[in-house]
This record gives sequence, structure tokens and C-alpha cells, in this order.
Amino acid sequence: MKKEIFYWGPFIDDSIATVNAMYNSAIAVNKFSKKYRISIINAVGEWESKKEDEKSIRFLDFKNNVVNKIPKYGFINSRLSYWIIFFKSFFPLKKLLTEKKPEFLVIHLLVSLPMTLFFLFRFKTKLILRISGKPKLNIFRIFIWKLISKKIDKVFCPTDETRLDLIKKNIFSSKKIYLLHDPIINIKKFISFKKDKELDPRFKKNNIILVGRLTKQKNFKLIIDAYKKNENFMKKYQIFIFGDGELEKNLKTKVKNYELENKIIFLGYKKNIYKYMANSKLFILTSLWEDPGFVLIEAAMNNLPILSSNCPHGPKEIIGNDEYGGYLFQSDNLASLSKKLNFFMQDSERNVLKKKKYIKRKIKKYTLFNHSLVLEEYLSNKI
Repeated sequence: MKKEIFYWGPFIDDSIATVNAMYNSAIAVNKFSKKYRISIINAVGEWESKKEDEKSIRFLDFKNNVVNKIPKYGFINSRLSYWIIFFKSFFPLKKLLTEKKPEFLVIHLLVSLPMTLFFLFRFKTKLILRISGKPKLNIFRIFIWKLISKKIDKVFCPTDETRLDLIKKNIFSSKKIYLLHDPIINIKKFISFKKDKELDPRFKKNNIILVGRLTKQKNFKLIIDAYKKNENFMKKYQIFIFGDGELEKNLKTKVKNYELENKIIFLGYKKNIYKYMANSKLFILTSLWEDPGFVLIEAAMNNLPILSSNCPHGPKEIIGNDEYGGYLFQSDNLASLSKKLNFFMQDSERNVLKKKKYIKRKIKKYTLFNHSLVLEEYLSNKI
């Protein structure tokens, strides 16, 4: 009989990478592992839309289906949603852990609730923390995490940079901190999406593509400014931005003020982004931080050359540098981005092909099978 793993990570925006990491991890382990089975906790109805997509995943419902009533964007709204989920889920989560006694509880988002429960009560379940990106480690949070660090069995980080940064913080024992690459490459999904070839009629040729939530982190304003200043690039390429978010109105206003509405086009969130990647000339990532950058790997799967900011936690580990896999520019630096746009335009087809082949080799560790294999070894204490 397989041992039970429960995943905790309630959300109000399913476009964030951590949601896909959880979902793909559950698919991977349930398909490939002989020892473990993953179930996902559906705290406030956030997983309802995904239930029909993958039958191998069991969802544990708290019957608090209020996700559509929770405010979505902005700092105040995010804090409010945080506390709504916290109080709505406190006793249901305690009851679930007490009655079901899973072998592991892996926490991805809103980690304060399970941490609080494990601090206040005793459970037979082992607690695993997944940390990605740039957690806001203020004095209070560091104090709380140190206080509960003994209750945490393991900490998983999706990039080596994140793992090393966390070790330097000296919150958890370095022996508890592991590198576990996210399961991003889902071949089944990739093949099914590639069959759909219908594109937006505005999407023709010589397209540059950017994908992500329209938030401060993704820093899309930088590409708008760089594009406006580069006439040669503007003449040759058209930019398409996929995603939605709190800065959508501001970004569209910026494009309008530059009189670039016919050159920089917003197509919103698309479930199937692969078909657009397959018909693009270049993928650009302008983020201020990533971990590791799902869309970078998805772009590489679709054989796209990649131009990325050298931001913390991810891109350089995936694409190397200008000599090897991609075109890296200094994070949030307009001059550096403009320089690399010109470099891409002047680069030879042979060199572009060489870069794409390099990245293709690097992303093999992000398959579902590899993730399941390594995770099982960690949980079984074989590594």
C-alpha cells in the first residue's frame, strides 16, 4: 500500500508557477512512484476548475467554496484573502491531519497555517516546506521559522541558488535543505496542446513573445521602454504579451502613450501558450526574480531562443550565458536589454541553433519522471 502525501497550497490566482508545480508534482508521483501517493487539499474551492483535468489526483475538500468571493489583486486584498483562508481552514486542516495521518504534509503557499498547527499540536505527520522565489524574511518571520524549524523534516528548493541563499540565512539546518527541480515538462500536455494550431488572427510572423502575470515582478514595462527606443527592432518584430494581472491597465496606457498599440499587443491569459511559442522568433523574460522560471523551460521545449534578465533564482541555471544557451541582460537595466536585443538581431542562425540545443540538454532534469524519482529518494532518505 502506498504511503500518503498531502499537498497544501491554497491560492486565489491559478496562473502562479507554484500552483503548476504542485499540480505537476502530484501527477508525476501518482504516475511513477511505487511508494507514495499525493492528494491535494482543496481548502476554499481553489482547485475546482482543475478536478476534471487529471483523474489520477485525489482532492480533499474542506467544503469552503469561497475562492470566487475572495478579493484578488493589490496588497490590502492579498492580506485580506490570506486571513480569510487562514481562519476558514484552521480547524478543517487540523481535523484532516488528526484523522487521516498522512506520512508527509508538503506546504507550498500560505505556509503560516500548517506551521501554526504543528507548533500548537502534535501530529504523526512529517512536515515538509517548499520555498521558492524571494520569501519576505522580515525579523518576525525569521523568528517564527526558527521557532518551528525543529518541527520541519525537510525543506525543498527548486533552484540551487535558492538552496544556497537559504543555507546562508541559517534558519534551518543545512542537512534539511534539498534541491528538488520542479516538474515542468509534461509530455502528455505538450503533445495535446501542439495539436491545437488555431491562433489569434493578429499573430502572424516575426513575433516576439512574453508570458506571465502582469505584476511588478514580471517587469514588462522594461520591454515596452526598450522596444520604443529601438527603431530597427521595432521595424522587424511585433511583440505579444500573454497574461493578466493588477498592472494590465497601467501597461496598456504606457503602450498607448507610446503610440505602439499595433506593435505591442496584449492577448490576455491563454491556457495553451505552446502553440504561440511554436510560432514565435524569440522568447523574452524581463522578471526581477524567478524560481526557476516555468515559461523559460516551456519556451525551450518549443525550440525558442531565449533572451532573459539575469535575475535571482533561476534563469542563469537554465540558460547559461551568452556563450552557451541564451542572451542574458542585467536585471532591470534598459541599456543592457537594448544591447542584447541588437545582439540577437545580428546573431547567426548557426549560433542561435547552438544555443537552443544547449538549453534543450539542460532542461531534461525538469521532467515529471526525474522529479518523481528524486522526490522518492529524498522521502526514503536515500540521498
